[in-house]
Amino acid sequence: MSDKSNLPALSKQVTELVLAGSLSHAEEAFAEAADQYGDLAVVEVLNNIPPQVTALHMAGFDGGKMSLTTLLVPPKVWADSLAFIAATWPDDQIEDDPERIAESLFAHIHGVAFATDDDERRNELLAAASATDHGATIFAILFSLAPKEILEVASEVISKGPYLTGQTSSDSDIVPVAIALAQASEDGWDRALFELFPEFRHSADLADAEYDDDPDAEPSILQRSTKELLYRLRKQVPSTRTARTSRRTVGTNIFS
Repeated sequence: MSDKSNLPALSKQVTELVLAGSLSHAEEAFAEAADQYGDLAVVEVLNNIPPQVTALHMAGFDGGKMSLTTLLVPPKVWADSLAFIAATWPDDQIEDDPERIAESLFAHIHGVAFATDDDERRNELLAAASATDHGATIFAILFSLAPKEILEVASEVISKGPYLTGQTSSDSDIVPVAIALAQASEDGWDRALFELFPEFRHSADLADAEYDDDPDAEPSILQRSTKELLYRLRKQVPSTRTARTSRRTVGTNIFS
């Protein structure tokens, strides 16, 4: 950014617009900054606004490609913002329609990770997102929508390593995300896998695991449900309370 003296003002402007619900105006501010100073201006602002504000902003676009934030958000910033994504989910929706929330979360993750064809950026995004506890829970939520296919991918990862093809018994949209995560971060893949299947602690054990999709059958594999994982993620939302002060700054306490 050629004139960094404008950065604090732009960060404050974007934060206030997002908190006021004016996401389109926040995007306009980003677009104007990008036109005037280049894309790095948007990156610098995203590095300087609170992660809960970034979460609000990006959630409004569902990871859509029309958002400059989606295209330019730094991996670490995105990873931090994901910690707050569950804060706006109403309890009754988690209770009554957990799959709908999970599908919305999938749209966000997929939209950001696959916003461009840049494999290096995708790997950095997925590695950063899955390196945290809340990130592992988020990917487990996505995988809970297609557990049988995830076990099939896990078997391929074990047997073929980086040469996996991702062929499964269905054409689930979850599979490409699972494969991309496994390729981006072995540790992140394992953490998400074991968050979904908590009895397993070694990937090799999953090679022989079989998933029975008969709802009346006795489950042979302990698997956390989508609803249980959503509540786990809710508990992982950080507190944004500021200690030893009664003064609220922009972006503070909005999720407390």
